[in-house]
Amino acid sequence: MPLEEKIVNEALSSLAAESREFLCDMIRIPSVRGNEGPVNRLVAERMRGLCTGAELMQIPESFKDDPLYSWPLPGLTYENTQNLRLSIAGAAPETSRSLIFNAHSDVVPPSKNQENAFQPTVRDGVVYGRGACDDKGQIAVLHLLLSTLQKLHLQPRGNVTIDIVVEEENGGNGTLFMTRHPVHADGAIVLEASERKIFAAVRGAVWFEVICRGKPGHSGRASDVVSALKEAVKAMGVLEEYHDKLLAASRGINPLFDAYANPMPVTFGMLHSGDWPATAPALASIKGVFGFLPNTNIKAVQQGMTDAIRNSPHEYLREHFEIQFNMLNNEGNELPVDHPLVQEMMSAARDTGAPMEVSAMTAACDAWRYALMGIPTIVMGAGSLKYAHSNEEQIAVEEIKETARTLLRFLERWCGFSTT
Repeated sequence: MPLEEKIVNEALSSLAAESREFLCDMIRIPSVRGNEGPVNRLVAERMRGLCTGAELMQIPESFKDDPLYSWPLPGLTYENTQNLRLSIAGAAPETSRSLIFNAHSDVVPPSKNQENAFQPTVRDGVVYGRGACDDKGQIAVLHLLLSTLQKLHLQPRGNVTIDIVVEEENGGNGTLFMTRHPVHADGAIVLEASERKIFAAVRGAVWFEVICRGKPGHSGRASDVVSALKEAVKAMGVLEEYHDKLLAASRGINPLFDAYANPMPVTFGMLHSGDWPATAPALASIKGVFGFLPNTNIKAVQQGMTDAIRNSPHEYLREHFEIQFNMLNNEGNELPVDHPLVQEMMSAARDTGAPMEVSAMTAACDAWRYALMGIPTIVMGAGSLKYAHSNEEQIAVEEIKETARTLLRFLERWCGFSTT
């Protein structure tokens, strides 16, 4: 029998405050890269009683040798870093569909002018602080979901796995580690701030560094010097042109991305060059991110960027640049809108009055790690990406509650419930 809405609402309302306080406790832990262990241990402590199993999974130092490992960092150690895998044994796993939930516990460092980023505040039902929506608010959603299942004595008929992972922000090493210790799943939901929209497609991303070399010298010897900074500006123009060509070639392949003017932006975030205004610098370094759609892949984009500069009309630049891709590299992924995972989530959203929009995610996340294993994967969650990584990062408690409601209805449709 379908769950009565009144009973569900009463349970969610009675438990929401506890999940809000749990979120605040998580925010207080500055879980930037290398310091995620304490928050994952807290999550294990708070959620162990809501699950069949809770395993803190130590990441060994040797994991850095994995061919898909992202963004090696000198001096980083995993001595104090664990992933967390929660499990709920299904009542009838042989005849019911299984599912993986994924959320990440790492956060980016505080933004400029973000005072007390790790001291949460609650105003008018909204929680503020680093990680509020990206992504600790999503862990709070899962906490509220599991607390509600327990309160209502509901056991999913299919097996449910929850991976709470580290290092999403630098390329998904935590989720990669989980895929190296796989569990069977008929679908995966990666929780990211989506305003409760269903993202059936996610763009990829290549983080890059272009190093340009010049002929340094005094400004009075203009005919004898080459400014590496000016060459770097030319390189940016070349990469913009390559981006525009790649975007044009990607149009019409997935209509979800066509709704955006630029679903795969190239962003130049850092430029370092020179040490004196009157001297042409010897070196210039540009760092940025190049987005791409799932119709291509990391290797093709990396090669395309390299070839674009190597074959550019700028003769000096062609022979005096180096491009590196030793930071974040994420593939894109997509799922047909008529796939059962998308359709069942749409039905759950309809049942709960959530936004019905199926869209594409124009940022990158860990969804591709599961998709690469052949697991159908979508992205959905509470809060908005417009607040992520900002000095106003926030999430409304009501959104946490409503997202948990939608996920509960989704589980009801996806694998069904037995009463305990």
